Formats: sequence, C-alpha cells, structure tokens
Amino acid sequence: MAVPDAEPTTPDIMLAFYRRLYPFKSIFTWLNHEHAPTKLFTHREFAFTLQGDVYLRYNSFSNADELKKQVCTLNPTRFEIGPVYSARPRDKKTVRPAAFSPQLRELVFDIDMTDYDSIRTCCSGADICKRCWTFISAAVRVLDRALRDQFGYKHLLWVYSGRRGIHLWISDREALELTDEQRRALVGWLTVIQGGKEMHKKVNVRMGLKPLPPSIASAYKMLLPVFHDLILEDQDCFASEEGWQALLHLIPDKDIVRSLEDKWEDDPKRSSEDKWQDVEDEIERKKGKGSAILNAAKEDIVLQYTYPRLDAEVSKHRNHLLKAPFCIHPKTGRVCVPVDPRTIDKFDPARVPTVSQLLNELDKLALPQAGESAEHHADWERTSLKPYVEMLDKHVMGLMEETRKSKQKMDLSW
Repeated sequence: MAVPDAEPTTPDIMLAFYRRLYPFKSIFTWLNHEHAPTKLFTHREFAFTLQGDVYLRYNSFSNADELKKQVCTLNPTRFEIGPVYSARPRDKKTVRPAAFSPQLRELVFDIDMTDYDSIRTCCSGADICKRCWTFISAAVRVLDRALRDQFGYKHLLWVYSGRRGIHLWISDREALELTDEQRRALVGWLTVIQGGKEMHKKVNVRMGLKPLPPSIASAYKMLLPVFHDLILEDQDCFASEEGWQALLHLIPDKDIVRSLEDKWEDDPKRSSEDKWQDVEDEIERKKGKGSAILNAAKEDIVLQYTYPRLDAEVSKHRNHLLKAPFCIHPKTGRVCVPVDPRTIDKFDPARVPTVSQLLNELDKLALPQAGESAEHHADWERTSLKPYVEMLDKHVMGLMEETRKSKQKMDLSW
C-alpha cells in the first residue's frame, strides 16, 4: 500500500512547528561543529521558500536564535542549506563579486524513488510504499559502505526526504573542503547506472571481459540477495512482456534471446524467478569465450536493477542547495527525519511522524502545574520527534569531538 499523503500543511501549523518543535540548536551545532559560532555557520547560506513559491536566497545568521527568529518571521514552507561562503551571504550585495565564492560544503547525495520507476511494479510517480522502499534501503547500504570503506568518511547523516527519497550529508573536514572538480570525480567513481530511457544497457564498468572492479564487486555481493528477493520475488519485474523484453535487451547473444522469447511467449504466466532460472540455464550451456561474456552480462543485469541510482548534479557543485533536515514535506506533512543506515531495512516511511500528529501530541500533554519542576525541556522532547533529534545530536557529538581533537593538535604543534 502506498504511503498516504497527509492533510496539507497550513501557515498556522507551520508556524507552531517552527516555534515549538523545530530543533534549531541541534541544526546549528551540526553545521557549526562546536558551541561558539564560527564561519561554518555565520558564513553559511540559507534559502527560504515562502507561501506562493517566493524564493529568498543568500540569508545568513550569527547564531541559532537569529535563525529561529527569522524562520518564525518568514514562516517558510521549507528552507534549504547551501555552502559556507568567503563572506557573509547577507552581505553579498556589498562585497566585490570576486570576493564572494563558495569555500566549504558538506558532500551531499540525493537518491529519489522516481529514478526507479522503470523497474518497480508496486508504485509509480510520487507514490512510495514499504515494498519499493527496499530499493532505497539497498542503495543506502551500498553507498554507506562505499563511502566509509573506500573514502574513509565517518560523519554521514542520512535524512528521509519526507516523501519518496533520501539525502546524505557528509560532514568530515576532508569532505567539506572538496573542490567541485574533486566532487565530480568522486561521484563519477560511485556512478554505475548511466544513460537515459532510450538506452537499454546502463552498466558499463568493466574493461572488456575483466572482472568487476573490486569496489563494484563488493557492492555486487551485497546486491545479489536483493536482486532475488526484491526484483524476482517481490516486484516480479519480468512477469509482464514489457519487463521480460527489457531483460532480453541486456543479453548479448541472439540465439539465447530468440530461444527465451519463444519459451516465454508460449508460457506468459511464467514467474520472474523461473525466467531468471531460464537465463542461467542458457548461460550454463554456453562454453568458451561466449560463456565469459554472458556471465559478465548476468552480473551487469543484477547491478542495473539494484545498484544506487544517484542524482549526480546534486553532488557535483558546492553551491547546490539542499532541503534542511527536519523540514516538513508540503505534500505529505511528514518531517524530514534522520535515518540510521544500520536499521534502514526496518525503516517505514508511513511511520514517520507528521507535523499535525506532533502538534496533537503536544496539545494532549498536560501543562506543568505551579510549583512543579521548573526545568525547561524543548517541546520536541515530549513528542515522537524525540528519537530523531537525539539521533542528530549523537551524530553532532562525533563532529564536536573531532573538532576538539583537531584544535588540541594545533595547540600542541605550537
């Protein structure tokens, strides 16, 4: 069942959310890496989308309170976070153009369910359900492993986009300092699926008949069970004629293609599992060089149907803006919450709290009586938003520890 869109958000609901629930302090320390404001925050661009699609760029703030005050004044439908510039973005009009350029930016990735529309059979377009979320969870596991093992990054924050996708923010200092050229190279290294709708074969990662590069071979091992469980069983991707024709386009042997076409036309109810077994049986019968070509094609097919599909443009440029964590998706009313990659398979988009749900939770809570403990807690602590903010705060603690260590090293070097 597709995740239902919640009631549309209203300006009053959004204002109550920003005033009472949005974790401005946590967002500040996440971007700033320490308690006292630094250029990582003060020179950071924030862009606001207002009611009626008015777009305000190049806003910047001195601290979390200033950000909260402006957000509550403007009451945007959402806001986005950009790079750290060489000058304060709000001063852009008064500084020379040459003195205003992006300096630092988290390395970001965006995976969107619509890029899987040609494969998934349970939903299409903006719809998403627990079943097709498996495409996203497989992508998260592969990408998270690759970025940690191959590039050594540690500070990865995965954030549900509120509807049909997921964003990744990498805050390691080395990631922040990457140039646009380095970002392009890194994304190129991680990109396996390439080509538009008119291209049948979208995987071209090997030299001739050589084995898959080690990094992709590692992903292939992770994805093989996903291919069987998701593509063959759950989605039954090769059940329809359109589905199995797409598969045959990826087999580089005309005789096998003809043989399978005849067999599957005679037995239209044949399942995807049975059809894949037919493919494997045909490859098994081949000997010599033809066998190597077909085995390579078989691996490429698994990758084409399961490997992460990246929106490369999001990752290539430092000045790209990305929606801030904990914003509200205007169509679903769901909060853009952090997600733990270790438990991504259990994550269910339909269970993510909506803004109306959170405000209802607050309204049901009795206000403290006079004389009771006056200790103040942020309102989010008293709602189902709490575990998600705590997940961000735990992530921030790692960043702050890293900053503390690097400052200690600098002190010692003096």
